[in-house]
Amino acid sequence: MTENELKEQLLADRKMREVLEIVARLQLQDVWVCAGTIRNFIWNLLSSKDPFDEETDVDVVFYDPTSSYEETILIEENLRRSHPAYRWEVKNQVYMHQHNPKTSPYESSCDAISKFPETCTAIAARLLPDCQVELFCPYGLGDLLDFKICPTPHFVAHPERMKVYRERLDQKGWKEKWEKLQLLHVEDIKRESDELKGSAAKGCYTFFK
Repeated sequence: MTENELKEQLLADRKMREVLEIVARLQLQDVWVCAGTIRNFIWNLLSSKDPFDEETDVDVVFYDPTSSYEETILIEENLRRSHPAYRWEVKNQVYMHQHNPKTSPYESSCDAISKFPETCTAIAARLLPDCQVELFCPYGLGDLLDFKICPTPHFVAHPERMKVYRERLDQKGWKEKWEKLQLLHVEDIKRESDELKGSAAKGCYTFFK
């Protein structure tokens, strides 16, 4: 699946398109639908399941230094009231670095997304004014399409963040839902990278070139 094919699939799915349209109408600064909402859509699509995952939150991120925590909560509450079919979760990334150990304030939504725990979770989409989809996938689609879960460079770089990464793998239970998933720790990635014997590395392996 190419990025263009993914964009087409996002627009073709009635529920996903509706979510993208709702979020676009919010007119928040640097706003994206991201993380599990897009990740699970891809995994479900590749697993011949209904692509839109109604069991997970609709993850919405934006970046606005002028918006308070209380205002963000109000946005989320209004979405839940006006569009109760979806499990909305809205986060202003100005404040969210505090939830990652030893992490400096983010500079934008994309900066925050690139520092999510897993490469497969670091993906986002939004609807542009011309009704086209814009994607942000800083590590490409390779790991997602290969059902690989591995840490982003930001998490690899610090042991406290890697502890969070490992705890997430233990808690999420993703393999129960998607049997094809490969849960990789740093040691696994390094070992597989060594086995490439100098070949061009992709996806997870790019961290260890």
